[in-house]
Amino acid sequence: MNERTGPLIAIDGAAGSGKTTLARGLSAALGLPYVNTGLMYRYLTHRALTDGVTVQDGPALARLAVTIAFSIGPSATLLIDGEDPDPGLSAAEVEANVSAVSRHPEVRAVLREVQRNLGASGAVMEGRDIGSVVFPDAELKIFLEASAEERASRRVNERGGAEHLAAELASRDAKDAKVVAHEPSDGAVVVDTSGKGIDEVLSEALALVRDRVSGE
Repeated sequence: MNERTGPLIAIDGAAGSGKTTLARGLSAALGLPYVNTGLMYRYLTHRALTDGVTVQDGPALARLAVTIAFSIGPSATLLIDGEDPDPGLSAAEVEANVSAVSRHPEVRAVLREVQRNLGASGAVMEGRDIGSVVFPDAELKIFLEASAEERASRRVNERGGAEHLAAELASRDAKDAKVVAHEPSDGAVVVDTSGKGIDEVLSEALALVRDRVSGE
């Protein structure tokens, strides 16, 4: 594994549990780069759909993945081929196919090495297997939980009203669980965000950082 020169904070949890909000908050508070690894899989899915690469062809997807440049930009966030990730990566077509793309071992192997390089100097990294596979030695692993109702409500606020979002979240969870077991990695701290505001969750996480990373 690549030698790391800074702390790695791994954030995992179900869709809508608050991973992105917390990861961004920790990144800003700690002065560490923020890496949303889900965007890497989404961009690869987008490219595959655009370039006509079937999402069932793992080797072809892996070959496509190595042509994509992932880096940390001046604002300490992920750049893809030198650009900020496009909001269109949350499009329905990408959402429907990203689990199929991410299930291929060849694809995960390519992106796992990229993620290790991105986190070599320390980072707040969000993703399904960061604490279990990519950085099992992360200084802090946080696994977020929230009720299904609250997760759906958050997605409605993010993406606009849609009564079917709860069913979509359940479907996405089931698909993702076939790729990476949806459970806390060894040593992860479980934080239930149900009924908690952004500041409350961030404060709780920063206390964990002080305890487990800073040693204060």
